Amino acid sequence: MTTWKIDPLHSEIEFKVKHLMITNVTGHFAEYDATMSAGAEDFSDAKISFEANVNSVSTKNAQRDEHLKSPDFFDAPNHPKITFTSTGVKKKDAENFTLVGDLSIRGVTKPVELNVEYNGITVDPWGQTKAGFELTGKINRKDFGLTWSATTEAGGLVVSDDVRLILGVQMVKQA
Repeated sequence: MTTWKIDPLHSEIEFKVKHLMITNVTGHFAEYDATMSAGAEDFSDAKISFEANVNSVSTKNAQRDEHLKSPDFFDAPNHPKITFTSTGVKKKDAENFTLVGDLSIRGVTKPVELNVEYNGITVDPWGQTKAGFELTGKINRKDFGLTWSATTEAGGLVVSDDVRLILGVQMVKQA
């Protein structure tokens, strides 16, 4: 088995949520860690663990970020980490996989499936072997206890229940 660690300088962990049901608000986590172990060259047997620091959430708006950290959403003081542990990989073709695992947010763990596009392996100018992946998926925030909601005067929702996950990940092969 080969161990790989996420390269945080060349990775992005993002989410998108509809605001007023007409546009998206994009958020990201600035602090996270991930480890992958795999024996197969195509990563079809990969085992992955990931965690994000909830206090590192950013949506480019300090007031909104503090609200996200509050008990209305992530409840960061009581649940400082979001975690994911893979339970399986389903290979679709040479570049596309489904990653199955357990996502834990706010003390609630649910199974999720993420679409994975494998972008290949290369050696960077400093001799590090790197593998690139794009992951996408969708969860319902209320499944994880993020139930805060509000409506506009016209009766529309302020924040959608569906949250799209978008991860651009570069993994570094460990010696």
